[in-house]
Amino acid sequence: MGELEDVRSLVAETRRLAAERDAVILAHNYQRPEVQDAADFVGDSLGLSRQAAATEASVIVFAGVHFMAETAKIISPEKTVLMPEPAAGCPMADMITAEQAEAFKAAHPGAPLVTYVNSSAEVKAVSDVCCTSANAPEVVRSLEVERVLFAPDRNLAAWVASQVPDVEVVAWDGFCPAHDRVTPEAVLAEKREHPEAEVLVHPECRPEVVALADAVLSTSGMLRHVAVSASEEFIVVTEEGLLHALDKAAPGKRFRGLCPPMLCSNMKLTTLQKLRDCLRDMTGAVEVPEGVRVRAARAVERMVAIG
Repeated sequence: MGELEDVRSLVAETRRLAAERDAVILAHNYQRPEVQDAADFVGDSLGLSRQAAATEASVIVFAGVHFMAETAKIISPEKTVLMPEPAAGCPMADMITAEQAEAFKAAHPGAPLVTYVNSSAEVKAVSDVCCTSANAPEVVRSLEVERVLFAPDRNLAAWVASQVPDVEVVAWDGFCPAHDRVTPEAVLAEKREHPEAEVLVHPECRPEVVALADAVLSTSGMLRHVAVSASEEFIVVTEEGLLHALDKAAPGKRFRGLCPPMLCSNMKLTTLQKLRDCLRDMTGAVEVPEGVRVRAARAVERMVAIG
């Protein structure tokens, strides 16, 4: 049996097990292509949060990183939430603790704390509202205040500040390693090779990289954009896993990543075999202490309601 046949067989077995377990499989846009192909829903943090809230399945299998599975459990405590690879974490989420978030708030009394969903349940629990890269400016506008605290991503905070100039955004000094390491030179080098290409940049990138973009978009925003754009070629400045979904969203168009590729090693820890094994053995259960969950749910549900 060849490699392609092996993948098809594993996907079929995974889908069969999902049906038997009354499970829905959610996969982030940065997952391996074959994991995305085995999922019921593929999307960004906001889209998958909505799917987790809406699903009637009794089991949620989350192919992503830990904070995403935690978020699903926060929203749907009555459901079993499984992670195929429990060791898949998020360096950005680890850059702030609940104690640090509390101290951040204490240092700026009266300012609401807006927390990127890329954070732990404990940090969400001490936050006023969560956001994603897709809705962060809308979340900040909805608060109708003059100053907000924003954690943990300083780059997304800078993007929000540029989009909501009448609000002071005080940023925590965290970042996504995969996005933060991108330099303007890397983007310009790709642009020289493909001068007609449209440059799409994720707002987790540094401001000087964002400044080179034709469009600054979340992963879901990129997927919508390429389907309607008149451009035939794109330079995609986000984690390389999105290229698979972009090819599906706009067949025939050309998508260029950077060199070296943008890679989140944690996202790639989940394999198709681990996904199959998780469903077969019902392993990798994610739990959130009820006291933490109830407080975190307020911030997450507010995010989902804003859209």
